[in-house]
Amino acid sequence: MKETPLSNCERRFLLRAIEERKVRDRDTPPPGQAPSHGSAGGVRASPHLSPSRRAPARVVTLLSALQRLDGRQSYDYRNVRISFGADYGCCIVELGRTRVLGQVSCELVSPKLNRATEGILFFNLELSPMAAPAFEPGRQPELLVKLNRLLERCLRNSKCIDTESLCVVAGVKVWQIRVDLHLLNHDGNIIDAASIAAIVALCHFRRPDVSVQGEEVTLYTPEERDPVPLSIHHMPICVSFAFFQQGTYLLVDPSEREERVMDGLLVIAMNKHREICTIQSSGGIMLLKDQVLRCSKITGVKVAEITELIQKALENDRKVRKEGGKFGFAESIPNQKISAFKMERAPVDTNDVEEQAEEIITKADPPSDVIAKPIIRMPGTAQIGEGLENSWGDFEESEREEEEEGNSDDATTSGGQKMETEEINIVSKTKKDDDTIILSDSEEEEVVILEPEETHKKTRTHTTAKQENSSSKKAFNKKRKKKRATH
Repeated sequence: MKETPLSNCERRFLLRAIEERKVRDRDTPPPGQAPSHGSAGGVRASPHLSPSRRAPARVVTLLSALQRLDGRQSYDYRNVRISFGADYGCCIVELGRTRVLGQVSCELVSPKLNRATEGILFFNLELSPMAAPAFEPGRQPELLVKLNRLLERCLRNSKCIDTESLCVVAGVKVWQIRVDLHLLNHDGNIIDAASIAAIVALCHFRRPDVSVQGEEVTLYTPEERDPVPLSIHHMPICVSFAFFQQGTYLLVDPSEREERVMDGLLVIAMNKHREICTIQSSGGIMLLKDQVLRCSKITGVKVAEITELIQKALENDRKVRKEGGKFGFAESIPNQKISAFKMERAPVDTNDVEEQAEEIITKADPPSDVIAKPIIRMPGTAQIGEGLENSWGDFEESEREEEEEGNSDDATTSGGQKMETEEINIVSKTKKDDDTIILSDSEEEEVVILEPEETHKKTRTHTTAKQENSSSKKAFNKKRKKKRATH
């Protein structure tokens, strides 16, 4: 009997098993030799391996002890959080630290020729560098193509939305529903977060109401008529399983670091009625029937929990919008104002204030006997304790000094007039001897020092030679006119 040739998947599986057996035999010490100190559980770690090459060994050692890197158990799912935007059809789904933004829009278009009475569904997932540095802008990696195809099979091919209800005029106008998904942060298991965000956005979306009269189609605004929700039959949700060491270990909802070192991935899309919508296996591993059945049972439990969470979130948002309360992304933002941790005013009883004051005074320490005596530095100032002197002084003292300065100014002006008269006499004498008049142009300054008896302070007044010359010229001219009048 002729043997059946091996398939590519079986050949790849056998080659990998042979290589792993060789590596295991090389790393295992002989029976009489003890394992090295740097090994964990008898597996020796080569010092030449990089941390990324040592990561699989660390994950496997944790899995052998039924532990994970983030502390979860093997079948534990990360926390799911759903928040809605201000508009219908906008939501953010958080699966741990993986965040996906979902936005649904609609448009009236012409239907397809082979499906004239059905609407159009379009799904688009974008991986931006904001989510992870490995994603390049303007380029579709192979991962993005796989995720988009899986979403289309999960949501569109499963007939979760009644596309016939999207028909407005058969063969003329139908609704085109577009679901845009944006990955905001990547921490593993993108497909699960994207499927939850897509189905939540579709359930939350409301399309405008229309009316048809003959060939005329009237589109109404939300103010004129209430928007109409989509007709959704069921909610398919994806659940991912990661396998390690050819299916020996199984993890639910793998994180980003676990996805790097996993051997294979199994994705099952199911609704709460335990109906499998799609199933996909990747990684080239061969799974047994019992393993697939066990994964399907786990998927049924997880899908039921997530569906209940989605329905509660939608119901809460509906109630808040109806009551006119706070809704949208503003509700999910934590209050981080300065007054976020303010305390309420505590009531104070003021009935027995006097008695309480007396009790406080009696319990307080008695005052010290040493009383500081004021130190008088100058009239109008005083110092108590060890403080600095007051530099302001007394206002009366300053007023007295201003009056004394005014008197000294009067004295200097009178002295200046006497000096001017003396100069005039000298000039008149020189005129008798000679008709030429010589005026001094020197700019020397005269300093007059006055010493009053009360304040004992020295004040200086400066008069420039130019002012003296001008005053002496005026006096000389007056004298000259008088003499001419007498002659």
